[in-house]
Amino acid sequence: MKVSEKDGSIRDYASNSERGREGFCRTAGHILAQAVKRLYPEVKCAGCQTVEEGFYYDFDFEFDFTMDYLALVEKEMKKITGENLPLKRYALGQQEALELMGLRQEPYKAELIREQHSGEEVIFCQQGEYIDLWEGPQVANTGLIKALKLTLVAGAYWKGKEENKMLTRIYGTAFPKAGDLEEYLARIEEARKRDHRRLGRELGLFVLMEEGPGFPFFLPKGMVLKNLLTDYWRQIHKREGYAEISTPIMLEKSLWETSGHWEHYRENMYVSTIDEMDFVIKPMNCPGGMLVYKSQPRSYRELPIRMGELGLVHRHEKSGALHGLMRLRMFTQDDAHIFMAKEQVTDEIKGVIRLIDEVYKRFGFPYHVELSTRPEESIGSDEDWELATDGLKNALEELDMPYSINEGDGAFYGPKIDFHLVDSMGRTWQCGTIQLDFQLPARFGAEYTGIDGRKHRPIMLHRVVFGSMERFMGILIEHYGGKFPLWLSPVQVKLLPISERFLSYACSLEKELSQLGIRCEVDSRAEKIGYKIREAQLDRVPYMLILGQKEEENNSVSVRKRDSGDLGEMGREAFAEIFNTELLSAEPLKGEFYEN
Repeated sequence: MKVSEKDGSIRDYASNSERGREGFCRTAGHILAQAVKRLYPEVKCAGCQTVEEGFYYDFDFEFDFTMDYLALVEKEMKKITGENLPLKRYALGQQEALELMGLRQEPYKAELIREQHSGEEVIFCQQGEYIDLWEGPQVANTGLIKALKLTLVAGAYWKGKEENKMLTRIYGTAFPKAGDLEEYLARIEEARKRDHRRLGRELGLFVLMEEGPGFPFFLPKGMVLKNLLTDYWRQIHKREGYAEISTPIMLEKSLWETSGHWEHYRENMYVSTIDEMDFVIKPMNCPGGMLVYKSQPRSYRELPIRMGELGLVHRHEKSGALHGLMRLRMFTQDDAHIFMAKEQVTDEIKGVIRLIDEVYKRFGFPYHVELSTRPEESIGSDEDWELATDGLKNALEELDMPYSINEGDGAFYGPKIDFHLVDSMGRTWQCGTIQLDFQLPARFGAEYTGIDGRKHRPIMLHRVVFGSMERFMGILIEHYGGKFPLWLSPVQVKLLPISERFLSYACSLEKELSQLGIRCEVDSRAEKIGYKIREAQLDRVPYMLILGQKEEENNSVSVRKRDSGDLGEMGREAFAEIFNTELLSAEPLKGEFYEN
């Protein structure tokens, strides 16, 4: 071995920088592998990867490695950090590198060397007796890792391919200070409490079943939430001049060949054969929207044409990628396609940006914007891509909206603006997107008659606001921790009779409130009132009305509020005023549900 002449030392990056954070986590990943090799010498190491919250390392164990082993491995890791082992970089020719990995019985590393370093020098990193491939920044010595934690054991296919062997993936995180780790663990615990999968089950919103992986089952309360979001979507789109359409869930394969999706998206598409013809279950709505546009002659007088669709789409996601409502195989895309003339592009983009801004503010989400440019695999001319990219830039700049450039991450048919919202825990989610497309109208031969009497090609704008309705619901569940604002709560009022004697009064009040549009339920169980209150609190119901002899005699209610506690006894009209004031302060549909 020889020290690389390119860089014989390892930089001590600032731990609070992006590159420094990566260095800490990558070094911790190598410490994990070193600890595992000390404890289980026969294990085969596959590879380390840093992720947003830390790192993971894939191993090939000869036994079933479970969470029970983590404490032992973590103890050995802390021993290695206490040894203050310096990290050194070395370079070998490819053949020498392969021989080294052969001697160390590391077949996965050898495979990577053959694939990624043909005829090249291979850079290694060494700490004590442990040697690994150098794949990114690291810190100067193991002693700089002052706090670490192993968090999860999972399965992962080698190189992410199902035909390869299933490996054991160990996740962890690392920090330069113990306080940073404590803060991180507190965030993780809060995220666990807000996990939409747990809350979805506990609040009766949705369930996920083995019989349909990636295909959610929505329960009655979940449908209330979904329909409220749908009603809001329809209201704002009607106001903005969108006509709602619906396109088939399955269309002939040739359509997807024309659109380019068959070539660029085939691995994510479900296919069925009918009468010896191949049909695709749609993974997106745009080709269907294009057919609607072409279903009749179009004139410049109609432009812009705004078509909205709540389209149910199916995408083939690997089982390991599925995650509650956040990553599904079936979801509803709140799609829209705008067909316009070139001179209308900037104004239409600005209109969509304003709409997305309004929606995110309605739910209390700050956000930031990225402009994603042409990817390596794309269709269309340089001129079209330049025009499309400039159109998006001009709209953002005319609105004085800050944005960053995400090079090469556009759709294969055009550049896009992505909106990354920030939830109450500081996590970011990419939801809204605006994509400018010159290609699909050309591929489908879409036209309109211009003022000059000639045929012209429209420009197409793809856009979503929520993105996936189901995913947006998952984000909202975690953002609010299940405590939805009054207008979104599946159950707004819980009526709690203190005994069966007052059940009749509760049921009559429920009927009255329901007729006025208030979503309410009676807890008719033969339980003590304290238990009923605790259960209503766990259900995150905004208002609880306690009903007993005093309330029945006075034709009143005793009110408890979810986050404010006891508001005392009051008449129905007084409660109605409190309810309406809160509802109208945030209700996007501006409907007064309870009138005196």
